[in-house]
Amino acid sequence: MSWVARLFDRTPSTEERLAEALVAWNAGDYGVALDLWAPLAQAGLARAQSNMGATFLEGRGVARDLEKAAAWLRRAAEQGDAGGQRNLALCYYEGWGVPQDQTEAARWYEKAAEQGDADAQDMLSWMQLVGGGCPQDYLGARRWAEKAAGHGRVGAMARLGDIHHNALGVERDPVLAAQWWGRAARLGHAEAQAMLGAACLAGKGVARDPVEALHWLLRAEAGGAGELAAGFLREAQAHAKPSQRAEAARRAAEPLS
Repeated sequence: MSWVARLFDRTPSTEERLAEALVAWNAGDYGVALDLWAPLAQAGLARAQSNMGATFLEGRGVARDLEKAAAWLRRAAEQGDAGGQRNLALCYYEGWGVPQDQTEAARWYEKAAEQGDADAQDMLSWMQLVGGGCPQDYLGARRWAEKAAGHGRVGAMARLGDIHHNALGVERDPVLAAQWWGRAARLGHAEAQAMLGAACLAGKGVARDPVEALHWLLRAEAGGAGELAAGFLREAQAHAKPSQRAEAARRAAEPLS
């Protein structure tokens, strides 16, 4: 019995048990969380079923069991739980506990996306952009990316930069491309940093600035996007003066604000 129940000498409500389980989970007390979620999930509560599915998916507090994970997530998803729908989509995408099926993955991601789940919106945007598991749909890809970006999903911001740069279902717009890359770059997205650096180097969508170009390209390289940044980086370094290279390195070493 929770401290809330003991204090008032009554059976805790469902919401209180869910809240207590979440506190336990976040504290690493996975067994306590599972003990609280399990009876709620067995009783048919979608949120608890979704949490049980995620627990078996991650293998925290229990042995990882992908079939059990998918079964719990399906029960939650079919009741309309967005988290359950998103994680069931992931199971289909990866073939975890269910046969791999990109079409089913896209279907469940769309259900979760329509409920406002930002991670599902981000993934559905990518799938529609490349035509994975669903027809290629540039308009839909941009629409879902904008929604995910509105929730702060940095990958969606970078994708929007690519969409406007490559004229995927829109008129080519170097300014919008640079703006979206800039938002993602300032949040640490290495590929967006590389593209923003390239834009600054060429003066496409932003003012030409060799120091800022080199700065972003150095960040991109350090962040793991060296292959994408390499050609632009060589060009930027070749044309930069020693003082400009030093200033760019100084900026690249500073924390992102």
